[in-house]
Amino acid sequence: RGNHNDIMSFTLATLKTAIQDYLECTESTFVTNLPTFIKESEQRIFKLVELPKQRKNVTGQVTASNRFLATPSDFYAPFSVAIISSNTYHYLDFKHTSFIKEFAPNTTTTGRPRYYSLFDDTAFELAPVPDANYDVEIHYLHKPASLTSGAESGTTLLSTDYPDALLYGSLAEAAVFLKEPPDVIATFEQRFKEAIARMKTIGEGRETRDEYRYDLLRTGVN
Repeated sequence: RGNHNDIMSFTLATLKTAIQDYLECTESTFVTNLPTFIKESEQRIFKLVELPKQRKNVTGQVTASNRFLATPSDFYAPFSVAIISSNTYHYLDFKHTSFIKEFAPNTTTTGRPRYYSLFDDTAFELAPVPDANYDVEIHYLHKPASLTSGAESGTTLLSTDYPDALLYGSLAEAAVFLKEPPDVIATFEQRFKEAIARMKTIGEGRETRDEYRYDLLRTGVN
């Protein structure tokens, strides 16, 4: 499975146990919050690293006179959106919502879409408004299900391939919850950042830019 570190992979149960063992705490409120620490760690990781296994393609259709296109249910960030017309791919340029409003202030002006933006978490906004029904292909980064959403014996990509990042991110969150001394929290944070750096080197490389047009890879770890 490509485990890239010295920490063995985790199930939900073994990760919970590891957090309790590292921090030597089994107090009931702390234990109840273990899933929260894990989810917060997952969210931090997915904000910092793009992994090839998160990439997905879906096809659908834009509708004439409807400037919105629904995002996939597991959508996290876009790579590209293409309108398919006469068996030809026309890639849309990703723009800020303010550009869309300036480019097409009159929503009755229609044509083959040239631009798209993220209107909100559930929809893209297109400009100009589609003048016909078009097939569309969306290439995007999806957010995998949380380890906490499965069984105690369950695993995820993070828990098997990148367990150190998941562990130290969870420990950092848990240490803050316990009001541990700053040096303890800082140690976990540093180990987390080191794990993230390894993930970026292995998982991102130079291949996970938007295939068509996207921002540069993120290099900082905040």
